[in-house]
Amino acid sequence: MVRYAKEHKQVTRQRIIEKAGHRFKQDGIDGSGISTLMSDAGLTNGAFYAHFASKDDLVAHVVAEELRTQIASYGTLRPGRPGLEDFVREYLSPEHRDHPGLGCPSAALLDEIGRCGDETKQAYTDGARDIVEEIAARLTPENPRSARGRAIGLFTMMVGTLQLSRALSDRKFSDEVLEQGIENALAFMR
Repeated sequence: MVRYAKEHKQVTRQRIIEKAGHRFKQDGIDGSGISTLMSDAGLTNGAFYAHFASKDDLVAHVVAEELRTQIASYGTLRPGRPGLEDFVREYLSPEHRDHPGLGCPSAALLDEIGRCGDETKQAYTDGARDIVEEIAARLTPENPRSARGRAIGLFTMMVGTLQLSRALSDRKFSDEVLEQGIENALAFMR
């Protein structure tokens, strides 16, 4: 029997989480079975339980990791409001709309997360709180607490706009929703 180093197990676990994150955002949590997830990671079904207690356990870890990754990406933005404006334009872009597997877990999975167990909801709550704090800090760097309500409003506006744009079959109307969403978000930030 081959024994792997502890680092190998952690690398494999991380690969499963990353591949599952992409698949969940693309096909949904309910639309992604363990066999597909493990195949995406280049592993057999039997290896799944060496890394996770259940699919629910995996979902909670994926949600937490997806949000951590999203928050870490904010560090690449310009400081303050200019970076937030860049973020709004990128978030509400046709590219983000058209590639849910590479984008925001909120817009792709929110309806399913609401039906998940407590562990997943807690992971989402923690990540959403961090996103709101980041937005608030960019809106009012000198007093982020004062901008918390506006940050929540901006976050929900952006997620809802992206979800609506993805649900529309009329590409021109979907583009119009995104463009108006950018205008609304930028006006809301003022």
